[in-house]
Amino acid sequence: MRMTRGICHPSAVIRHPPGKPMSEVNKSSNTKPRVAESEAGGGSAQARARPGEPVWSFRGYRMSPSEFNTAMVHFYRGEISRTNTWRTRLDATTNWAVLTAGAALSFALSDPLHPHGIIPLDTILVTIFLYIEARRYRYYELWSYRVRLMETDFFAAMLVPPFAPRQDWAESLAESLLHPQFPISMWEALGRRFRRNYVWIYLVLGISWLLKNVIHPTPAGSLADILERATIGPFPGWLVLLAGLLFNGALFLMGILTAGLHEATGEVLPRYGEFPGLSALFQSLRTHEAEAAPRRERAWQRPRRHRQQILSLIISSKPQAIADRILRDLHRGVTALHGKGMYTGQEREVLLCATTVTEVPLLKSMVSEEDPQAFMIVAPAQEVAGEGFQPLVNQ
Repeated sequence: MRMTRGICHPSAVIRHPPGKPMSEVNKSSNTKPRVAESEAGGGSAQARARPGEPVWSFRGYRMSPSEFNTAMVHFYRGEISRTNTWRTRLDATTNWAVLTAGAALSFALSDPLHPHGIIPLDTILVTIFLYIEARRYRYYELWSYRVRLMETDFFAAMLVPPFAPRQDWAESLAESLLHPQFPISMWEALGRRFRRNYVWIYLVLGISWLLKNVIHPTPAGSLADILERATIGPFPGWLVLLAGLLFNGALFLMGILTAGLHEATGEVLPRYGEFPGLSALFQSLRTHEAEAAPRRERAWQRPRRHRQQILSLIISSKPQAIADRILRDLHRGVTALHGKGMYTGQEREVLLCATTVTEVPLLKSMVSEEDPQAFMIVAPAQEVAGEGFQPLVNQ
């Protein structure tokens, strides 16, 4: 599979101006690809890239655009394998819950003399399985997050104009590899697995417990008989019933309150809710204006995790040399502000540069090479909007 150089190299494509052909971007001098090189002699780790050079180089190994594509395909296959592994573990946990629930109900309902307390105990065991499955679901989402990034911004970008990934694609993927974080919260994982699978298990357990106390050992004649049979040891029946209602009510409330969380990228999420019957209802509430509005070409469930963004302030006596390195090697904008040291009284230039977390080590290295006496402040930024970062207007 042959690809243009702009698509193959992340640092070159993610910062090209919107609407500008990739061929024009690659011909310009200020979009030369960065080449990461480690020299045994302790020299600079960042080599100067010139037109015609490989897109990536390390200790004499040079990678061409076709080899880069091959590496990305193998990376995609590896992440698919990881995703399938955790998906299998995810399904296995649900099977455990179904098997234990079936065994407990078979034992409790098979004989009138068998105690009903086995059903509340199994409910607690199923809750433990729900927690384990939610934890595994977060790991599954970590791998599927990377897979989804590859699908939306690498493979899909080959098929439709402008034949280039989004500006934040490479940085988002690199940050997930360097600093892995779960894309979804534990509450979202618990709520989604509860709504998808465990809600039915809890309903069956609750109805079976009530049925057990109504028909065994003989059909109950009143509510007082049911409460008397619901007694477990020193705990009266009304307390057992109240505890069951509160416990299951809390689970159902969690499932409802977390229904609006949609950070998961590994699931094909319904657009109008997850409960049966709501899709048709919400679809009918749409206005004709919304249906007639032009649809934007964007991917459903595209990863939208906010990357950590950094604002660096550099105080140096050699601001021009540092600014040239940032513009040439990092391809980031830089702004100079005039300042004065109140202790020394010396005039200094303060450089402001917005970067992502993965670019900070390279920025420190460049500042150290150009001016070892420079002073650098790295501060987290709440949000950076513009070319190379988040779009100014959300589509």
